Amino acid sequence: MKIICNNQELELNENSSGADIAKALNIDLKSVIAYKHNGVIYDLYSPITSEGEIELILNNSEEAKDILNHSTAHLLAEAVLDIFKDAKLAIGPSIENGFYYDIDFGSTILKEEDLTKIEKKMKEFSKKNFYIKKEVISKEKALEMFKDNPYKVEIINELPENEEISIYRQGDFVDLCTGPHVPSTNYIKHFKLESLAGAYWRGDSKNKQLTRIYGCSFFNEEDLQNYLHLKEEAKKRDHRKLGKELGLFMFSEYGPGFPFYLPKGLMLRRQMEYWWNDIHDREGYKIIKTPIILSKELWLTSGHWDHYKDNMYTTKIDEKDFAIKPMNCPGAILVYNNELHSYRDLPLRYAELGLVHRHEASGALNGLFRVRCFTQDDAHIFCTREQLKSEILKLLKLYDEMYSIFGLDYSIVLSTRPERDYIGDIEIWNESEKILSEACLASGKEFKINPGDGAFYGPKLDFKLKDCMGRIWQCGTIQLDMNLPERFDCTYIDSNGEKVRPVMLHRAILGSFERFLGIITEHFAGAFPTWLAPVQIEVLPVNNEFHLEYAKKLQETLINNKLRVELNESNEKLGYRLRQAQINKIPYTLVIGDNEVKDNTVTYRKFGDPKQITTSVNEFIDLINKEIASKALLVDPKSL
Repeated sequence: MKIICNNQELELNENSSGADIAKALNIDLKSVIAYKHNGVIYDLYSPITSEGEIELILNNSEEAKDILNHSTAHLLAEAVLDIFKDAKLAIGPSIENGFYYDIDFGSTILKEEDLTKIEKKMKEFSKKNFYIKKEVISKEKALEMFKDNPYKVEIINELPENEEISIYRQGDFVDLCTGPHVPSTNYIKHFKLESLAGAYWRGDSKNKQLTRIYGCSFFNEEDLQNYLHLKEEAKKRDHRKLGKELGLFMFSEYGPGFPFYLPKGLMLRRQMEYWWNDIHDREGYKIIKTPIILSKELWLTSGHWDHYKDNMYTTKIDEKDFAIKPMNCPGAILVYNNELHSYRDLPLRYAELGLVHRHEASGALNGLFRVRCFTQDDAHIFCTREQLKSEILKLLKLYDEMYSIFGLDYSIVLSTRPERDYIGDIEIWNESEKILSEACLASGKEFKINPGDGAFYGPKLDFKLKDCMGRIWQCGTIQLDMNLPERFDCTYIDSNGEKVRPVMLHRAILGSFERFLGIITEHFAGAFPTWLAPVQIEVLPVNNEFHLEYAKKLQETLINNKLRVELNESNEKLGYRLRQAQINKIPYTLVIGDNEVKDNTVTYRKFGDPKQITTSVNEFIDLINKEIASKALLVDPKSL
């Protein structure tokens, strides 16, 4: 049997495995976790049954980390059952930064201190180096094996009648699972159980609430410690904590999931909006505003009423059904259809900071990251097919510019046609995917392909932002839509005088203003760049009796130069007020004493820099205006 691996053709014996390939290629077996055969991942020692292309999954890959975390969830489950004999296991998947397992502990209430006891047992089982082996059994045998576990029985009963079911064994422990897993428990050495949470079985509040144990796992101790350090750093930067300390936003029990912007938070947001509007004016967008409540008929036409109604807030007006918009797209289409268009009008770029509402489960709400009303920085571009590539190239350049302002790196993922339930001809899909990939290549942007993850109406580019702590955030997207222009009968008159469908591009760069503000609050640890900071300057008179009058005149001068200034004239000691300015992350603090009054100067201290510099008032204004105009970062976010 012939296979290809690492561009080498190998002749394999019957029942050879991924481990045999690693040996044949002189690859250290300790670094190989599993293998991929024709795109499907298998356990390392699973036999290769047919010819094809093999890729070895090494322990430095994301796929290997996912496998390790899944295997660690099994080790956790084994330890739990050894300590808590009556516990019932539900599900235990790997997730983006680790794993969890949902467990029914019956009448036992698990406490944080129990996690240390479970970790100790996990390490004990890890050292025993149990092989982790897959078995395939019948549905009947699986039901008998898990008859005392109602959660596993429910999962098994949902599978087709004649389907074979896979289980995994390690020592005396067995779990229902499709795999794959690491070869043995000895691979699982560097892990941490992090927290407890409640979780309803299958996410349904009508079901029993289970205990969810979260954890993380790594192939070496250094990576584990780095991750735990970043977690601690993230706690310090938590936007909910900083939002309260810096007076940016609040929430109320009278409106769960609906954020309140406080004066400083709204000033921060206003600066973002001014910048956003200026850029879109420059780029030739027509900025619009559409109603937040529209009739049921519109949402039926768009398809949202049938597919998204459970997430929509509805009401009645004059006995007719209406919905608060969960998305801005249909409103933009109504604007487009408001008048006839010629090919000479295209591309038409409509942009909108549109307020949308979506009913999110209360348990999913998370500060500004997950709310029930938010503003999307939407744009909908109507163009000809010939214009698609150039429009996408312009968009890629714009994304690059806007993300770089915040010092955010990003990567691009191209999501292609789903295998099922898509609309449109395959030829159009292929053409659209080709246009997206060619635009990325032409702009010099690398991208990964996420097969089958496109929207049902078209392929898309997703933009994954990376903050200063290495965390990945899904924010921007460019989506090709072949569905809504058809549903809403959008047309333009081509050069032959005939009606033709435009192509529609959905585009968001920041994604949601609320979520993006949460991201940059944590990215900058609240120390926003000067152009963005709610308060740019704080003026501190050393002694109010001698310096306050000058300080007030200085404040007035700075405000007249359109700078955002606060005067701290409290009777607290200067050192205390300086510390408070640093705690409040004010970009520039001005100290006014005898010399400043006498010489008509200012002595400033920039956030994060202990140096104090004296200069004339005009020179200071020029300095800060240049910094604002350049949108320079106040400090390196990683240093905060």
